[in-house]
Amino acid sequence: MRKYAEMTREERQTEYAAVKAAYESQRAKGLKLNMARGKPGKEQLKLVMEMGTILQTEEDYIDDGLDSRNYGTVDGMPAARRLFADILGCRPEQCFVGGNASLQLMFDTISKAYVNGLLHSEKPWSKLEKVKWICPVPGYDRHFKVTENFGFEMISVPMTATGPDMDMVEELIRDPAVKGMWNVPKYSNPTGIVYSDETIQRLASMKPAAPDFMLIWDNAYCIHEFACEFQPFGDILSLCEKYGNADMIYEYASTSKITFPGAGVSVMATSEANLAYLNPLINIRIISYDKINQMRHVKFLRDKENTLALMKRHAAILNPKFQAVLNALDREIAPLEIASYNRPVGGYFVSLDAMPGTARRTLQLCREAGVTMTGAGATFPYGKDPQDSNIRIAPSLPPVEELEQAIAVFCNCLKLSALEKLGL
Repeated sequence: MRKYAEMTREERQTEYAAVKAAYESQRAKGLKLNMARGKPGKEQLKLVMEMGTILQTEEDYIDDGLDSRNYGTVDGMPAARRLFADILGCRPEQCFVGGNASLQLMFDTISKAYVNGLLHSEKPWSKLEKVKWICPVPGYDRHFKVTENFGFEMISVPMTATGPDMDMVEELIRDPAVKGMWNVPKYSNPTGIVYSDETIQRLASMKPAAPDFMLIWDNAYCIHEFACEFQPFGDILSLCEKYGNADMIYEYASTSKITFPGAGVSVMATSEANLAYLNPLINIRIISYDKINQMRHVKFLRDKENTLALMKRHAAILNPKFQAVLNALDREIAPLEIASYNRPVGGYFVSLDAMPGTARRTLQLCREAGVTMTGAGATFPYGKDPQDSNIRIAPSLPPVEELEQAIAVFCNCLKLSALEKLGL
């Protein structure tokens, strides 16, 4: 296969006609394939069906004398706090266990900052003239929607192979209006990048001008390897505490891709001082989250070792799906040099950078052929990718057979948009 950029106009026209014919054949099939979100597939959900009946006796609902069936315990059942502390490597006293979505806990924490202010805030953020927020890009679209919702000015910082560009971050935090930063430090969404030890240390030791700066550590994929053994990740809370920044860090995780995404359990891990401040504020809105579900998870997952064993079963299902995507890209796209892409060993996404100016066109062609993917620009603040290049591929939901069809369509769409960009 020849590189498209090296072809003559006549050769590109011939190639376009051949690819267009293949694409039209695919479109005629009336496909309805979805690679838009990082949802676990049905085979993964079957791994945890036992949870529905795991609470058998009255004693199963009670922990440390607290009855999960009743009111109270806003910060979660003690056993659930111990479970998450075991997984994250922090202390149970630092854990607040919530409902099924860590995104809800992130939103609520920022909401408290906006309405009430944080522990070290001079005033609620809603009373400030401007609030700015650091956003590593490409990044998680739902993160950006949260900070956009509150009217924050989002500042893009490019991701490197070792994490966000720390020189830029360290310059930005000198501005007291910069109040926080999004982070997905392990198998970052969507790039799959794992922050290096140096990057983590520089983040933990920062001295922002804002005393109430929030380092949001969305550790969504902390145990989500699928093509390698579990990679330990240091406790960010202890590291921040070491540098005198115990109250700066807010870590989040959930069981969304461990058990049931729609009925999981989430956690916020932060300093005990932060929790002492936030718990009464959260308690105004909710008496407690679903503690019975927390106990289901405790009984089913038990501890970190048992949870990692479950994740290996997830990996056995996920790995063939990611390999199907990467094999197709290696075969159909790499030789043409019309896109670059990551090769993740964990997380839930493949991040692809197409030729600048072709992402929207590629995804438009996909939609017309019945393949749904994350919208172009979603991985950037305000939904605007300045290069119109990044595309997030989510291989987890479809069965391998459907995935192979979907990625074949995607490859042809990528080729067509590249040929159109190069000129026919």
